[in-house]
Order: sequence, then C-alpha cells, then structure tokens
Amino acid sequence: MKLAPYIDHTLLKATASAADIRTLCAEARDNAFYAVCVNPVYVPLAKAELAGSGVKVATVCGFPLGAVSPEQKAAEAKLSVAAGADEVDMVIHIASALDGDWVAVEADVRAVRLAIPDQVLKVIIETCYLNDEQKRGATEAAVRGGADFVKTSTGFGTGGATPEDVALMREVIAGRAAIKAAGGVRTPDDAARMIEAGATRLGTSGGVALVAGEQTGGGY
Repeated sequence: MKLAPYIDHTLLKATASAADIRTLCAEARDNAFYAVCVNPVYVPLAKAELAGSGVKVATVCGFPLGAVSPEQKAAEAKLSVAAGADEVDMVIHIASALDGDWVAVEADVRAVRLAIPDQVLKVIIETCYLNDEQKRGATEAAVRGGADFVKTSTGFGTGGATPEDVALMREVIAGRAAIKAAGGVRTPDDAARMIEAGATRLGTSGGVALVAGEQTGGGY
C-alpha cells in the first residue's frame, strides 16, 4: 500500500524550531506527503518552504486541550488561514462531550466552520477520554457542525487512534465526512489497519519511516 498520500507529516511539540520545520517540509516534499501539520506560528514558514510542491499546510486550533471559547477558536483559525493554512485541525471542548452536551460541541465546531468556510476543517474529538456512546455523540455533533474530517486524537492525550474507534466513527459518519486517525500509528501494519477501518488521512510524526516500511521511533 502506498502510504504517502494519506500522511499529514506532523510536528507539534513545544520545542520544535524553525530548522525542524524546514526539515519536516523537506521530508514532506521529498516523499510527496499529503500535508504537513505545524503549530500556527510556523504556518508562514511552512507555506514558503512548500511553495510549488503541492503539499498542503495544515495547522491546529484550540490545541491540545480544546478548552477555549468557540469565538477564540474561530479567531485563531481565521488568522491561521490568513497566514496561509490550507487546513485546520481543531479540538472540541472535551468536557462538553463528557457531559453529553452535543449542542455545545456542535456550536463549537460551527463557529470555526463559519470562520473558515473554504478551508478543510478537521475536528479532533480526543477518543481516549470518551466512552463509545460519547465518541458517537461527539462524531455526530462534529459532522452536524460542518466538519470535513472527524479526527481521533491530538497525540497529546492518554492514547491515540485505534482501528476500533475509526470503525465506530465511520459507522456514525455514514459517508458525510472523512476520518483522520492520529496518534500511535507506529508501523505500516498499523497504518494499513487504520485505512482498512475507514481512515483516509493519517497524522504521524513518523511518516518517513512508515513509507520506508519501518517502525517509527515514537512521538506523535
């Protein structure tokens, strides 16, 4: 299986330097990954580094906790798009999902959707903190709010994607959005299982190892 077109080559750690981002972008260009995913401060740099390559620039919003207001998330997303982001991966307010407040989750997503109507919006529900009923509710609310993708994880929680969670999300989505599996995709077999379960995008810091048929060294 050719994995490169599925991969968002990701570097979101707090210590990432400009040199690290340039390396990330060079790897993405060389391997024809779908996108890089960087923190908002590095969107202009990534956009410049990837000019003419066809590799998209994704960034994050309300990351990694999701614990800011919908208005703050919307403003952050809009500024990131103005700086050059093609895609935004936002984090829902996880406590709203734990409370079963699907009206609030949907409103959170819709605020960002309205702020960036023309860019790809991926909505992170952070599955590691939710039971199956809550995963279903969060997935449905994200789709109703306008998500293009529902995404499993930030990679900064207590766990990452599982094929079981991807399959559950696929059932709920029923063709209305796509799925991004992120966090814990360590081997080509892991990647294949996520894709078989229904993921069409993979968030990983180990993309170079995966396309080489190797196990990643850890990280996101």
